[in-house]
Amino acid sequence: MNGKKLTPGNRATDEPKPVPKGDCGKLTSGSIPQHFRSMAVPIAIGMVFSTLYAVIDTFYAGLISTDAQAGLVIASQVFMLLIALGFGLSTAMGALIGNALGEKMSTDARQLACQGIVFGMGTSIIISAVGYFYSADILSVISKPGAYQDAAIDYLQLLLLGAIAFLLAFGANGILQAQGNMKAMQRAQVWAFFANLGLNPLFIFGIPNIVPAMGFTGIAVSTLVSQSGVLVYVLYRVFKSDLMIGATRALFLPKFKDNMTILTQALPSSFSIIVMMLAGIVVQFFLKEFGANAVAGFGVALRLEQLLLLPAFGLTGSLLPIAAQNFGAGNYDRVREATRYCLKVGCVLMVGAMVIIWLVGGGAISLFTSDPEVIRYGIGYLRVDSIILPVYVALFTINSVFQAFKKPIWSVWIGIYRQGIGVALFSYIGIVYLQLGVFGIWFGIVTSVITGLILSLFLVERIARKEIGGLLFTKHKQS
Repeated sequence: MNGKKLTPGNRATDEPKPVPKGDCGKLTSGSIPQHFRSMAVPIAIGMVFSTLYAVIDTFYAGLISTDAQAGLVIASQVFMLLIALGFGLSTAMGALIGNALGEKMSTDARQLACQGIVFGMGTSIIISAVGYFYSADILSVISKPGAYQDAAIDYLQLLLLGAIAFLLAFGANGILQAQGNMKAMQRAQVWAFFANLGLNPLFIFGIPNIVPAMGFTGIAVSTLVSQSGVLVYVLYRVFKSDLMIGATRALFLPKFKDNMTILTQALPSSFSIIVMMLAGIVVQFFLKEFGANAVAGFGVALRLEQLLLLPAFGLTGSLLPIAAQNFGAGNYDRVREATRYCLKVGCVLMVGAMVIIWLVGGGAISLFTSDPEVIRYGIGYLRVDSIILPVYVALFTINSVFQAFKKPIWSVWIGIYRQGIGVALFSYIGIVYLQLGVFGIWFGIVTSVITGLILSLFLVERIARKEIGGLLFTKHKQS
């Protein structure tokens, strides 16, 4: 027995089809470290520019006012909450198509890819409509009436008009990553960054008699234009990939069974992102009592921390297709090897990131604001959270393993505890009972992350013993 299972949506009567030449299925052989290098670097580079993209927005918002900067922070978090299904669609495509390619079921992989595109288009329309009408109500929970709340509402409602660009690009990127192609999104994000860099000042300040000055709204318009370009390019690469050879119009007709398969895989991942965004909502709920300076300081610090976490995102993003293809192929020793390699390298990198935060964190925050209170809040968060950067790596790794096993629901339960219940409970304890002030919120974040990792390790090892004979603590011979 090699433990192979049919991919959801596969028909029992399907005969295995040969995988097209190219990137499809290549991760089931060869050097594991080499696969990580070839994929993690493009992922990290793409995410560097994606994060710098957000950093640029934060910088220009700071030039307008602290209220604009705070409004951008909370609006961005709510927007990511509303389009969380896009993240779920990306991981669903990576896991389902990766498993199918590992099992040499290229026909099913192609059909799932086509249906994923259809799924993304339909859901984006629904999310845009719902989000537009309820965005003000959501923002009122995490902000107080005033200039920064008004700025957030205007920004969010405009951004929601282009939700399809984000949702569909995420899904298309998942199709490419399942084939081992990490470079397409990298290139798209690089070009989007430079486009945003130029379009932000153009739309914010305008050109007399040519382009009207839009102020804070210009940041949202710049995002809509540049992210539409990302969507066009990534979709182009999908249709040029080996997987889509032989795709017909009939494959794009909505199929209930395949869409349910995708939804079943995507929802848990989406809920994981929603829960992750919920942590930001919870933090903002507590921070609003400390004013706009605290909100802005946390937002700037969070952008900088995300830059330092990019190597971890690259590594764990690479783990998903590697583990998914090898799990589908029954190469369980390679699943274990890839997971352990990801953890080892990621933790080393995060120790280096911790040193960087303590050496230059304060100076980096001062590049975005001259307000001493904003700087003080930002430095406080960065230094406290730096101690758990390796813990984040371990959590991201475990989430990728759950996806590869097609058990994403466990990431949801862990996330509900860590990023919902834990953050709220421990932040409340830190503020109300320990009287730590804003430091009580940082205490809540750290405590919830550490206890979340303990829970994650227990669950992933228990599931791995059933699926592949063990993951981190058990050596098991390939069967």
